[in-house]
Amino acid sequence: MLRIEKYAAIDIGSNAIRLLIATVIEKEGEKPQFKKTSLVRMPIRLGADVFLEGRISDVNYERMKDAMTAFSLIMKTHKVVAYRACATSAMREAKNGEEIAQKLIEATGIDIQIIDGNDEAAIIASTDLKHLISENKTFLYVDVGGGSTEFTVFSNGKSVISKSFQLGTVRIINDMIRDTIWDEVKSWITLNTKEYNKIDVIGSGGNINSIYRFSEKKVGKPLSYFFLANFYDKIRDYTYHERIFELSMNPDRADVIIPATRIYLSAMKWSKAKNIFVPKIGLSDGIVKSLYNERAAERTKQ
Repeated sequence: MLRIEKYAAIDIGSNAIRLLIATVIEKEGEKPQFKKTSLVRMPIRLGADVFLEGRISDVNYERMKDAMTAFSLIMKTHKVVAYRACATSAMREAKNGEEIAQKLIEATGIDIQIIDGNDEAAIIASTDLKHLISENKTFLYVDVGGGSTEFTVFSNGKSVISKSFQLGTVRIINDMIRDTIWDEVKSWITLNTKEYNKIDVIGSGGNINSIYRFSEKKVGKPLSYFFLANFYDKIRDYTYHERIFELSMNPDRADVIIPATRIYLSAMKWSKAKNIFVPKIGLSDGIVKSLYNERAAERTKQ
């Protein structure tokens, strides 16, 4: 007999809000299978409010309320057994972040947890990367978001160290980052990767997934530093509107993809990595995995 259940993760980021619904299939004596069933993305871009004005605007609150109402109905239709909603950099820094979260639970029933950068990195690090992170390899995991970027060093199959920096794509395009942030990131990466002879990068986030689709690489094959550098030069030659029309990018992707590519390239350069793997795993996947593990542990106790 199979046990088939659906779990949901809501990722409230600085650039977009996402709902991931995943089906988990259990068979006795076998590892559970996680299948992405539905992904809904709303480009609300809370960071444009928060990083410039310090708070979430009334307009974006209404958009969030509509999104959460829709997400609630979608989860109900899918008969989701458990969900978790996590908000990252934008709501974390908004002066009215906690107030907005309270208003949303009252209006929609969706309970939002505002997590810090370390929690975010830990959730991402908990995702199932075993097919990449073997005991004889070292990786720098780079998750680029709108408000922050999380870095994790994996070696010998384990997480060694993680760090979150306020270096995000929405911050960059709005010129809202500290002058010293690039140097701080460079120093951290250099310090924490210098002891390893060979290291590769694992890239996470919507932008690197978009770049991977452009590359037309077979699933599982890495992108080279050379490819990423050429891609970066290419997209900088296009105007914003040309990236939308000529390269068929979404409007909310066409501006942030340039700073995102710069972050990935910088991480590769400073860690001396020649390749970047793109497993298409991120915060939402980590949330689903943690929800499943919690419920499985509860069943074991019963």
